[in-house]
Amino acid sequence: MSFSDSDSSSSSVAANSRTFRQMSRDRLLYEMLRSTKVRDSKTTWKVLIMDKVTVKIMSYSCKMADITDEGVSLVEDIYKRRQPLPTMDAIYFIQPSKENIVMFMSDMSGRRPLYKKAYVFFSSPISKELVAHIKHDTSVLPRIGALSEMNLEYFAIDNQGFITDHEMALEELFGENEENSQKHNVCLDVMAKRVATVFASLKEFPYVRFRSARSSVDASTVTTLRDLVPTKLAAGVWNYLSKYKSTIPNFPQNETCELLIIDRSVDQIAPVIHEWTYDAMCHDLLNIQGNKYVHEIPSKTGGAPEKKEVLLEDHDPIWVELRHAHIAYASEMLHDKMANFVSKNKAAQIHHGRDGSELSTRDLQKMVQALPQYSEQIEKLSLHVEIAGKLHRIITDMGLRDIGKLEQDLVFGDAGAKEMINFLRTKQETTPENKLRLLMIYAAAYPEKFEGDKGAKLMQLARLSSDDTNAVNNMKYLAGGDAKKTTGSAFSLKFDVHKKKNAVSRKEQVVEGEQLALSRFYPMIEELILKLSKGDLPENEYSCMNDPSPTQHGNSVSKSNRTATQPPVHSMRVRRTPTWAKPRGSDDGYSSDSVLRNMSNDHKKMGQRIFVFVIGGATRSELRVVHKLTSKLNREIILGSSSIDDPPQFITKLKMLTAQDISFDDLYI
Repeated sequence: MSFSDSDSSSSSVAANSRTFRQMSRDRLLYEMLRSTKVRDSKTTWKVLIMDKVTVKIMSYSCKMADITDEGVSLVEDIYKRRQPLPTMDAIYFIQPSKENIVMFMSDMSGRRPLYKKAYVFFSSPISKELVAHIKHDTSVLPRIGALSEMNLEYFAIDNQGFITDHEMALEELFGENEENSQKHNVCLDVMAKRVATVFASLKEFPYVRFRSARSSVDASTVTTLRDLVPTKLAAGVWNYLSKYKSTIPNFPQNETCELLIIDRSVDQIAPVIHEWTYDAMCHDLLNIQGNKYVHEIPSKTGGAPEKKEVLLEDHDPIWVELRHAHIAYASEMLHDKMANFVSKNKAAQIHHGRDGSELSTRDLQKMVQALPQYSEQIEKLSLHVEIAGKLHRIITDMGLRDIGKLEQDLVFGDAGAKEMINFLRTKQETTPENKLRLLMIYAAAYPEKFEGDKGAKLMQLARLSSDDTNAVNNMKYLAGGDAKKTTGSAFSLKFDVHKKKNAVSRKEQVVEGEQLALSRFYPMIEELILKLSKGDLPENEYSCMNDPSPTQHGNSVSKSNRTATQPPVHSMRVRRTPTWAKPRGSDDGYSSDSVLRNMSNDHKKMGQRIFVFVIGGATRSELRVVHKLTSKLNREIILGSSSIDDPPQFITKLKMLTAQDISFDDLYI
């Protein structure tokens, strides 16, 4: 059982100066594991027993060394046959399910329990019936050292991101029919419970906002089951939070932060458009499972190259620095780092053989002395140089620059049917997947172009398979309503088609101009977060479970002012200079360096947290946005979702839906 590396922190660090992921880690290590230590006890080592869900929770926040440091010598699966260890105590971190309780009772009941004493921690609230069931067994009660609700059932994938691990949410919630309504409701209930445990863990009580059903915006629109998904999730989260107010000690009684619940229909282009940052391109174009990247390294014995698995995570400082940078700037930074390293490191200079002469004894001695540090540093640098080089080869071989430019032009109205048809006719060597992604973007940006047989002819021209055609149709219908009727809504599939010239000239440097031409796109949640931070979200489109007070943002904001900024007829996405793509040294608060600098800031100086939860899968670009806006707004922003989807994953999920499931003949409420 392996655990991924994560950020380390000291238990003495003040809560307000820790990141979201660090707080999750510290609760698991100190509030749970360390709390089981008894000073006078002769037993020093314990067994940690978990189920499939809690294993994932732990692995996202902690590494095995962290757990061992807290006195855990063995990690076990509650559902596997285990060796009795009657002299050792056991820590149970489990979901409060009936099946888990039965397994726990079986372990600890009778004359010969598996363990000496059990400390039981539940990942979410346990029912009174299950508590009564535990208390009913008099042989188990004396053997319980703790029975506590941790209320931590989310998966911290990033310092500012979490998922509820609902990979099938898109199908279960948006491709649902009446017969499968039980699966629909179960998915929403578990999702609401896990989202609520985020706030229980952080001791935060949010204003719960959510995307309203379209009928609240347009009276001519009939509310469908799918249209109510954000409303139902918000109600579920609110229900759990209301209980926390009376059951969790020191839980805030007044609002301390903001939560906005939206669904994938708010931005259907973000999951499929080519994102040009280092992190996104790695996950889009390389065969990366989760954060695991496998590459080949020279064999130490001189044989065939060996395969090595590395984790692209926060413990790698180069990854943290580069992940949100444009691929071109990331490559430049890597080149500079390598050149700087070689020029300063004696061992590296010797290794590169500066003058081709034989190495002296003194040189060899210096190389041996410097080699351990040199090996570690050069290994990390070489890894990322290799990855960046592989990405550039793929970009060139697939012609992704031309594809990316057309994608951007389609979104912002600089290209239409003529350019689309011309591309499909002249670029027939383009891979089926990239043709599919182009058509999905076109269908979302111009749904009216797919009326009648127009869309079918385009897909025939692109020679799409039946599965691919289904994905394009589902892209068109995912919003669940007639585009013509909803063009006044912020959730219309129609984007800004007014051709506007960018105020910033990018013609002086061809290379920079090319980079910026591929960086104009930004996810819709950026606009939503900015509006939310100013109190400008239209109340008829974004309802609130607990009506906020006028002074929640620190300055008086009247209700009329909050609703004054109505969305335009077209999309909220407008053309602007992509400052996030600027290279290091641009001290504008958007570059990866400036984000890193701000990560060390004391969180006490920040304003209220903002949480955004996306039902149906979030993207790497949206995760990048919350990092960027945290620096810009000086408010820690945390992104949550049912899953994190890279383009291939999202497309696969769309293919699994059927047009019948998400057509206009839905179940009416």
